[in-house]
Amino acid sequence: MDDITVAQALTAFAPWLEPTAAELNAIDAEMPLIMAESDLLDAQIATLDRTPSELDARRIRRARRKVLAARAALANQAGTGDVA
Repeated sequence: MDDITVAQALTAFAPWLEPTAAELNAIDAEMPLIMAESDLLDAQIATLDRTPSELDARRIRRARRKVLAARAALANQAGTGDVA
């Protein structure tokens, strides 16, 4: 059995283990892509146990286009040095 000491519990929440401002900014910049990928995954999961209808197919196509647009926007920001 693993025993956790008080010191381990305190250092688990140490301030230096928190994300830096730069890391948080990077997450914020990637958030549109993360949300687009989440929408695509939701659309795909919805069709796992049934034959996709025309509306399901449209939803998946729309979600894929949204992911591609978000990836392109993120790549363009990375190329110019702009952050969000």
